[in-house]
Amino acid sequence: MPVLRPRTGRRIVALTAGAAAAALALSACTPASDAPTAAPDWELTAETPAPSGDIDSFTWANYAEPYSLDYAYAFDYADNMVLSNVCESLLRLNPDYTLSPGLAEAYEQTSPTTWVYTIREGVSFHDGTPLTAADVVASMSRHLDPAVGSSWYSVYQNVASIEQTGDRQVTVTTTIPDSQFNLGLGGSAGVIESAATLAADGTDYGNSTGLVNCTGPFELSEWKSGESITLTRFDDYWDESLRAKSGEVRFVFMNDATARVNALKSGDVDGSWMLPVDGIPQLQASGAGDVYFGLSTATSNLIVSNLDGPLGDLRVRKALMFALDRQGILDAAAKGYGEVSNALTQESVWGGASEATRDEAFSGLEEYPNDLEQAKALVEEAGVAGQKIVFATAPIGNDFTVVSQATAAAAQSIGLEAEIKTVTPNAYTALFSDPSAREGVDLFYTVWYLSSPDPLEMYGVLRTGEFSNYGNWSNPEFDELATQAVGTMDPEERAKLTSRLQHIANEELPWLPLFAGPMPVFVGERITGVAPSIAFLYYPWAATIGAR
Repeated sequence: MPVLRPRTGRRIVALTAGAAAAALALSACTPASDAPTAAPDWELTAETPAPSGDIDSFTWANYAEPYSLDYAYAFDYADNMVLSNVCESLLRLNPDYTLSPGLAEAYEQTSPTTWVYTIREGVSFHDGTPLTAADVVASMSRHLDPAVGSSWYSVYQNVASIEQTGDRQVTVTTTIPDSQFNLGLGGSAGVIESAATLAADGTDYGNSTGLVNCTGPFELSEWKSGESITLTRFDDYWDESLRAKSGEVRFVFMNDATARVNALKSGDVDGSWMLPVDGIPQLQASGAGDVYFGLSTATSNLIVSNLDGPLGDLRVRKALMFALDRQGILDAAAKGYGEVSNALTQESVWGGASEATRDEAFSGLEEYPNDLEQAKALVEEAGVAGQKIVFATAPIGNDFTVVSQATAAAAQSIGLEAEIKTVTPNAYTALFSDPSAREGVDLFYTVWYLSSPDPLEMYGVLRTGEFSNYGNWSNPEFDELATQAVGTMDPEERAKLTSRLQHIANEELPWLPLFAGPMPVFVGERITGVAPSIAFLYYPWAATIGAR
């Protein structure tokens, strides 16, 4: 990595360095035809072997120190990897990307614009105080407060009011029927914190001084800035099925990918998510543990951020897609762990759809094979030969290097001028939150994951005027379908509409899809029990880990 996401404004961007590996020769991006790159042998794993019992402690490598453990700003892998074990949401997003009751033991949509949540009894915060409906109202209301500037505001964008309507009841009223609101409460947008703690800690809440006070199976006991975070088992945790099997978990911050792999190989660290792809063969051969590949919702894409330049012409966007050797990019950037994608979603988030609708969503999509002659013809037809496009990148990870250079080379091969604009990681983050940062930038890279089990989360952000519609792409048919889908509560009917959105995005290319891959995790020889899944961002994954 590291991974970047905006700190304020609306949600949905996931930008990762894929697995941020050591430098890889760029020539690998386009393998010679007489020496094809062999695809690695891997398969998805839903569960690792069950633990034999409890364990005193284990150590986990985090590729970066969390930006914040305030749930309103926990918008990144490094943040949520920790927070998911400490704080809980109204709903629980499970490793298979289904939702089940969490701190809300029941919920009901009583009208097209009303959701009623029954708050679970017998739940205590880590300081021993009981969970109340007032805590729920206070926690949720922060997302509506402009002074907070929640990174999860988009989940709440249609909320009119959040009120306590009973001793253990909270009612949320929306301005329009919004199918996505309830689905979003399985992630950080649904986290509940003690209202008293929020008031007492103020601006120190969620940092290394104020820490947090939640209800999860672990409590946050220590945060040594620049070094580590320690969690300890919360013995009064309400859900016996997820009682922590380890007395302690210590997260160590390891920015250097090589050092992280070496620490895993030596056994100094017991596990890690999001492995550097170049290190996977070393870890598999080390005998120090096992590499697993889990469910993911992320896709790697190029965001078209300027439609006033050459890429404003659909023919040029198609030409660039035909010019990109996406298989070569996958082989170089992710070592072949994954597959070329023509969609902006993975099938993992289509669980609410029937098999027929899911098949329809992914069938008949334009393939965009590598075809330079067709690409050159489209550029000539569009009359933009010799015009310049600017690709913004940052020194974040190997996939950033591979994708930027491969895209520039593809553009030049079809008669465009291409400039790679390298900025700092912080400036790259600003591309997702500050329109002025995108001035003069035509393209940039993202690995975009979804935080709810619904593909509409992806396509909703491409409507006209949406915060994360970075290129201001506009299609009236798309807008009408997306708005209709947001107001459609039946999952199957909504999926049918979203299937049409996926096809329009595939044809119009507001973003250019590259590839999709799994979520890798290393589990050392001392431990077992983790469910390999990108749901580790919101599910208390560390609680299931015990002695091998």
